[in-house]
Amino acid sequence: MKLSDSTRARVIGRAAPGAVHSGLPLMGCRVRAGFPSPADDHLEGEINLHEHVVKRPAATYFVRAEGDSMLGDGIHDGDLLVVDRSLEPLPGRVVVIALEGEPTVKRLARRGGEVWLVASNPRFAPIPLAGRECHVWGVVTHVLHALPGGER
Repeated sequence: MKLSDSTRARVIGRAAPGAVHSGLPLMGCRVRAGFPSPADDHLEGEINLHEHVVKRPAATYFVRAEGDSMLGDGIHDGDLLVVDRSLEPLPGRVVVIALEGEPTVKRLARRGGEVWLVASNPRFAPIPLAGRECHVWGVVTHVLHALPGGER
């Protein structure tokens, strides 16, 4: 089965334990996404983004998404996904899974006693896992999405 019209995954690295990561300023105010608000001059502290999204470094890796089958979950082509291999792939979770040797990103679902991979873009049909070779590579915990004009 070829998944070229779906959202695939391409591993780009793992969360190296012991790597040096410096903290960046964390503003003490929240930014409204609706009505504009004046910026707060107070810093809340520093945040290390790596520590924020990687809870278990030995079990975590990063992967880039390719395709548009997971747009409904906010996963776009080229987004960076944080994947934790230590989390259980329960129904409802978004997973990276090798289906017949080809890695893909989908949501696990249980329907009628069977397990399915479900895209969040209605253009893609659910994929039954019964009788297929598959191996879960981990659960997606975070999505880093660059906005147009932002660097990737």
